[in-house]
Amino acid sequence: MIFVKMNRKSFLKLISGLGATGLITGLYSWKIEPYWLEFTKMDMSIRNLPATLDGKILMQISDIHVGNKFDHKFIIEAFEKAKRVKPDFVVYTGDYITLHEERIEYEKLYDVLNHAVKGRLGTVAVLGNHDYGIDFQDAATANEVTEILEEFDLPVLRNEQKEIHGLNFIGFDDYWGTNFNPPLVMDHIDIGRANLVLNHNPDVCDLDVWNGYQGWILSGHTHGGQCKPPFLPPLVLPVKNKKYNAGKIDAGNGRTVYINRALGCRFPIRFNVRPEISIFTLKPAP
Repeated sequence: MIFVKMNRKSFLKLISGLGATGLITGLYSWKIEPYWLEFTKMDMSIRNLPATLDGKILMQISDIHVGNKFDHKFIIEAFEKAKRVKPDFVVYTGDYITLHEERIEYEKLYDVLNHAVKGRLGTVAVLGNHDYGIDFQDAATANEVTEILEEFDLPVLRNEQKEIHGLNFIGFDDYWGTNFNPPLVMDHIDIGRANLVLNHNPDVCDLDVWNGYQGWILSGHTHGGQCKPPFLPPLVLPVKNKKYNAGKIDAGNGRTVYINRALGCRFPIRFNVRPEISIFTLKPAP
């Protein structure tokens, strides 16, 4: 065993260095990373994809969290950057608002949605748990958020499906909300179509609701944990199955879930988990 002799001066120097490192890390996590947007890109292979959609671009935006503790101007700036991609399809996977208290920041939501990114061929959305109010059980708030989104031509799928130019979007209402009922749509699924499921909470991947569906599921909800120690899993994830943290994950039985790390956040603290907009290039599955 090797002992390192340290005098008082060396010890104080070490403590000072550690304090400075902690301060820099804290400032970075608070002032830089929450606003350091990343566009992630990958291919998405879909069965029965029409030849006309081969190579088209689908963009996923999730968890914008308009509220009173996160600067919604960042969301507007991100939307303007995203528009330069000129996506063919845009999907929004929930949590448009954040509720810290009784007052809902609807005026900020209107401001943000005035800049909403829309697909050249089509745009659809699903709700998240925050869209159901403070305790995630307020159906009136969910209805109000839905009406606002649809005012801005963002149609919300609530256990429904909608085909756009040959791509069939299947949207679940939020798992923690009052209207979660996947069988309403999955009992009528046509596996001969080019299907894509949108669902806010990835824990739904483990439920017996899929009726033979094999394909992609786009989710959000976790924010990737927001703070992740290097080489270690996130410390906190709001899911039962902790494998559902972020990115592309095999959900079993021929299903692949992609979990977006969120564009916004409830509290502006991130470390090693940058905000994300996902960009997929559509490809026909073999």
